[in-house]
Amino acid sequence: MAERVALYLQDAHDLRDGLEYVKYAEKRGFEAVWQAESRLVRDAIVPMAAYAAVTEKIKIGSGVINNWTRNIGLLAATYLTLDDLAPDRIICGIGAWWDPLAANVGIDRKKPLRAMYETIVVMRKLLNLERVSYDGEFVHVKDIELDVVHGRREPRNVPLMIGATGDKMMELSGEIADGVVLNYCVEPSYNEKALELLSIGAARSGRKLEDIDRPQLIVCSVDHDHDKAYDATRMLLTQYLAQQPHIAKASNVSMDVVAEIQSILGWPATHEQIEKAKHFVSDELIERITASGTPEEARTKVNEYRKNGCTCPILYSAGGDIRLLIDTFAQN
Repeated sequence: MAERVALYLQDAHDLRDGLEYVKYAEKRGFEAVWQAESRLVRDAIVPMAAYAAVTEKIKIGSGVINNWTRNIGLLAATYLTLDDLAPDRIICGIGAWWDPLAANVGIDRKKPLRAMYETIVVMRKLLNLERVSYDGEFVHVKDIELDVVHGRREPRNVPLMIGATGDKMMELSGEIADGVVLNYCVEPSYNEKALELLSIGAARSGRKLEDIDRPQLIVCSVDHDHDKAYDATRMLLTQYLAQQPHIAKASNVSMDVVAEIQSILGWPATHEQIEKAKHFVSDELIERITASGTPEEARTKVNEYRKNGCTCPILYSAGGDIRLLIDTFAQN
């Protein structure tokens, strides 16, 4: 029986190459491809549309957009448009973003739980083609609906998945979302508490944990040369532990190590700065929070995440041969 597996694409490749990777993943039996949107580098929507246009079966998710920078009407219209391009294949992964980036572009992320709640509630109603009025703390709409004149006048099947990190956001995901995108750069045992929190949230809405889909981002560097695979991961972790402190916290990485890396990296970080700081990332850390190494080593570690509650690994290539990664986890 085929296992669920997905591909995650960021910005470390030419966008047109990404189209070929997605087509190849579809051919090899991958369930989905998720497009990143976090740093100020590559938005998710344009690549998602491109992936949808060149594929037939594979699902396409945002991994994840934020709920601050697109108003709710545009957000719903965007996913309606994607669903027109690839009916029943679009997944909306959405998260609360992170500081300091949000603050640096003028976003005050106050009350992120309330903001996310309002986004999910109104987004779901709009995608159900309901007429909506809602006067919340963050979302204010009056008598609006998606204005479909030419096209499918029917509710859209677009799962709403929250990219949750904090405990309260995890509980909220269990309560109101179709699923949660579990974080990356964490140990498999991280999921134990996440599942407990999801269960608490699910119970509030009369659901069970089994009703909540739980795909998980997993950094997965694969090479026939173990050391090359580790070095690719080391470069990625150096950048992300410095720039996204919420990930470092979830990874149980020493804040002293994070501070050392931050003292070297600028924003944006240069390749030279990452090279200079990468020695702070140990082999032990790579082994603990990623699935890196030879194909067999990577498969073994990914299975640990499955055993700890991940329903569909979303494999984030840290670099190197993406086709080898796809072949390593191919389902046909």
